[in-house]
Amino acid sequence: MSGHILAMGGGSAGSPLEGVLLDLASVRRPRVCYVGTASAHKPEHVEVFYDAFRTRACVPTHLELFGMPEDAAAHVARQDVIYVGGGNTANMLAIWRVHGVDAALREVWERGGVLGGWSAGANCWFENSVTDSFGPALRALGDGLGLLPGSFCPHYDGEPERRPTYTTLVREGVLAPGYAADDDAAFHFHGTELVEVVSQRRGARGYRVTAEGEAPLEARLL
Repeated sequence: MSGHILAMGGGSAGSPLEGVLLDLASVRRPRVCYVGTASAHKPEHVEVFYDAFRTRACVPTHLELFGMPEDAAAHVARQDVIYVGGGNTANMLAIWRVHGVDAALREVWERGGVLGGWSAGANCWFENSVTDSFGPALRALGDGLGLLPGSFCPHYDGEPERRPTYTTLVREGVLAPGYAADDDAAFHFHGTELVEVVSQRRGARGYRVTAEGEAPLEARLL
């Protein structure tokens, strides 16, 4: 039984999209783990997470992979909801793989848990994506976790080079067809099937992108 993935184009603390993450959980008081590896686990990001989640019906915790982490993969595997922040996607994936977190995330998903996040926290679930992990010039990542087939592009309306770069890479066959999300919009997948696009801002939406071009998808406004 595969679980849910909520891939956000961009997000903010205390947002309605975070509420969707919790609503997708199959337990009444889910264990929610914030994973800030992509931004090197900045303490202020961790505090923002706790400020947003400590008053919700959940048990919040976070993962720390710098310093001397202990049983990181086991901690991840016990969670019901994983919430991944933005930052450097390539560095995040490399560190996850060293500590076995990649396998633990798949375990959570395969037993029906919820995975989600914004920017790097959305890129990671796909086979490939558009990233600035290697410098300011956007390029294909080349190595996602591959829980979801195809490619992904976040910040579609938030950064001017995202849309032309992604559509060009897909058109030229560098990236497989996939999905693009505006900031404040998210794709909800159950297993590998797209359920819907949700938006926390009027006008924010998602797109299906193929070599033939982009097709806007109707979004449910939260």
